[in-house]
Amino acid sequence: MHRLLLTLLLLLTFVLPAWAAEEIVVGVTPFPHKDILLKAKPLLAKEGYTLVLKEFTDYVQPNLALASKLLFANFFQHEPYLENMNQEKHLKLVSIGKVHIEPLGVYSRKINKLADLKKGDSISLPNDPTNEARALRLLEAHGIIAIKPGALVTVADIVNNPLKLKFHELEAAQLPRALEDVTCAVINTNFANEAGLIPTRDALVMEGSDSPYANILVVREEDENSPKAKALLKAVQSLEVRNYIEKELTAKGIVPAF
Repeated sequence: MHRLLLTLLLLLTFVLPAWAAEEIVVGVTPFPHKDILLKAKPLLAKEGYTLVLKEFTDYVQPNLALASKLLFANFFQHEPYLENMNQEKHLKLVSIGKVHIEPLGVYSRKINKLADLKKGDSISLPNDPTNEARALRLLEAHGIIAIKPGALVTVADIVNNPLKLKFHELEAAQLPRALEDVTCAVINTNFANEAGLIPTRDALVMEGSDSPYANILVVREEDENSPKAKALLKAVQSLEVRNYIEKELTAKGIVPAF
């Protein structure tokens, strides 16, 4: 009897690991990152992985936790933010792919398209460094202005302004209210949503999926080409997840970036 129990114990020791799915622990911030990964969870289960989500409410700890190997990946940031964190904190983290973008858009109560801008018109921009640069590059991409090369450009870096447009730098949260006082404003999706504006419906122009500010999946350099990283990216960039974003999140201004 003792020998039989010992044999069963040895069998369980070797067999159970084969039954247990391997975990992929991902750090996320709340909506929409957590919601998107929950849609990928069943797809990973089919590949033999259990997706475990660890929720964070700040933008620093997810990268530190990843670097410390408390996570396998994280999903909350865009490439410029990751680059800055890698430099500041001496981390070795890399993007393995884009997922979605919460696009910056140009909104107006006075014109229907950017081509309607006239000499001397006014445009409001967010005044924080990252989003002001995003706003200016969006206008440059549509031929409204030209700007010096560089990452964190400001209105002082405009080198060509043929319409002599006037720019007003404001707190990002104030931009929707400024729409009545300017010709147009460049507004972040979250603040646009609060004002009842949706990029895909109301923006004159908005950032596209080629924007460097798309939200990305991030892992440590050593795991970039691992089977787990490939499985995670495949599930998150699946048709099922894309359909979810398009059907459920586009109305909130969130669009696929893959």
